[in-house]
Amino acid sequence: MRNILILIEYDGTNYNGWQRQPNAASVQEEIEKAIYKVTKKQTDIYGSGRTDAKVHALGQVANFHTDSAIPTEKFAVALNTNLPDDIVILNSIEVPEEFHSRYSAKVKTYRYRVLNTPVRRPIERNYAYHVREDLDLDIIKTMAKLLIGEHDFKAFSSSGSSVKTTIRTIYDIKITKENDIIEFEFTGNGFLYNMVRIIVGTLIELGKKSTRYDIQRALMTGDRGFAGPTAPPQGLFLKKVSYNLDIKS
Repeated sequence: MRNILILIEYDGTNYNGWQRQPNAASVQEEIEKAIYKVTKKQTDIYGSGRTDAKVHALGQVANFHTDSAIPTEKFAVALNTNLPDDIVILNSIEVPEEFHSRYSAKVKTYRYRVLNTPVRRPIERNYAYHVREDLDLDIIKTMAKLLIGEHDFKAFSSSGSSVKTTIRTIYDIKITKENDIIEFEFTGNGFLYNMVRIIVGTLIELGKKSTRYDIQRALMTGDRGFAGPTAPPQGLFLKKVSYNLDIKS
């Protein structure tokens, strides 16, 4: 059996997330159906992590085992001919037997896009969070620095996760603005359920000069009440997952 890694880009608008589930469209299911069409065998694929409904990916990683004779580099081409237009395999490579897309991951990077305009723009409705109010970008950047490093991010996670620890490390946060789009980019060793969206929701409220939320107290107490609302899913993109491998798109 060979262990095949695939690098995936998808528009999550029409899916109820990455994970296969009954009675709802998922990215995982679409790719597994494509693998079946190509290999004629039912195959489970393992993603680097789940993305929620309407969340996108520029560099999702998954792996699967197969005894198919298809050349490794041809898997991407073969699968793409059987995938819908909103999912594409950017690359396929063979990896060691022990490699697992989730457990072998070292670093993840997420991007979040905010459209900051008084009037909404329909063309961005599926790819950005529309915020009408003026935002103080200096305050947002200053507050974001408090999140860099190793912290207990319990206050920045939603219930429903069974993780052993809520301690994570954020290595870097980049915040840029071009025209009316503000982009947040978070790089860390892992992220809790809805962690990026809650951080963005908190920073946005602070950028409105709200005094209701407090990042330092949220980190110290783990109290969800000190963190802001969960930003909507459509602005979120899984940008990159890094391993001790050279994965080219």
